[in-house]
Amino acid sequence: MNIALWIVQALLAALFLFAGGVKLVMPIEEMLKQMPLPLPGWFLRFTAVVELLGAIGLILPRLLRIRPGLTPLAAAGLTIVMIGAVAYTLAAGDVASALMPLVVGLLCAFVAYGRWRLAP
Repeated sequence: MNIALWIVQALLAALFLFAGGVKLVMPIEEMLKQMPLPLPGWFLRFTAVVELLGAIGLILPRLLRIRPGLTPLAAAGLTIVMIGAVAYTLAAGDVASALMPLVVGLLCAFVAYGRWRLAP
């Protein structure tokens, strides 16, 4: 179980590092052109920082064995972010596109539960 959790953590960390990095460096006007529903610029930047910190929190505390209890908290926080992403996508009327954040959110919940209970 520990190996499976590490693999999922690494994949999620890569995904959130990429997503957060893109949101952080892309101009807000450019992001808003790609979004079906407008969001405030500060919220997009906040989400980017949360995703980057969550990605770091998925790997470093457990890897360095410094406060490993932060890893399930990071995964739980990213689960909340993904619940918001699913709600936003559904509010935009795109049910099929809501599957991606739903699956990512479930993987984050798996890591949170796994690091709390299965392989702490």
